[in-house]
Amino acid sequence: MAQGTRPTLDVEPREVEGSRATRRLRRAGFVPGVVYGGGEDCRAFRADAHSIERLLHSGAAVFDLKLDGKAIPVIVKDQQLHPVRSDLMHIDMLRVNLNEAIATTVRIEVHGAEDAPGVKEGGVLEQVTRELNIEALPGDIPEQVDVDVSGLEAAATLTLADVPAPEGVTFLDDPAETVIATITIPTDVPEEPEIEEETGLVADGEAAASDEDAAAAEGATGDEASSGAGPGGEEPEGS
Repeated sequence: MAQGTRPTLDVEPREVEGSRATRRLRRAGFVPGVVYGGGEDCRAFRADAHSIERLLHSGAAVFDLKLDGKAIPVIVKDQQLHPVRSDLMHIDMLRVNLNEAIATTVRIEVHGAEDAPGVKEGGVLEQVTRELNIEALPGDIPEQVDVDVSGLEAAATLTLADVPAPEGVTFLDDPAETVIATITIPTDVPEEPEIEEETGLVADGEAAASDEDAAAAEGATGDEASSGAGPGGEEPEGS
């Protein structure tokens, strides 16, 4: 990728100071960062927060860091994010030689999940690996590696061995051991016994027993009445 076609980020040099000065810098709308590598000294800089966010969202793997009027080809080596707000707190840049291959990471994007036979049959697609380790010339580093999963059957597994490498890119991960995605079939959960029906049976049994007791009691009372027995089973006086 020739200079002039790469995105450019204008930054300003800064003095490395304590955390209080760094917080003031962030409140003023800047992101602190450093650039190192390439056999040169580490340089600290500050970048406009909005400009650097736009650059990072552009997906460019290599861009020019313009510091002191000099354009330096770099890649992002590390980012520090706020643990709650996910705001960019600090960024590390690595100088690169455009004629030398470097090792870096790129994200994986899966496509076609809704068309996969295994998904249509009720399976669930899980993306197991989200980043790949690669080696390439800086100009050949892709923004992402696109993986087509539309042919996955139920219970199938897609490994890195099934993914063609983009031109000029070498995968550094183990092709057979690196699982990209799988389709799993949800297991049926056995139905629990219907406790309500059992409770109903018990209640019906209890009700039947109560009815028998009541009938027996009523029968006994009727016998007592027909025999003319009074309380305590004694006959009334004068009988």
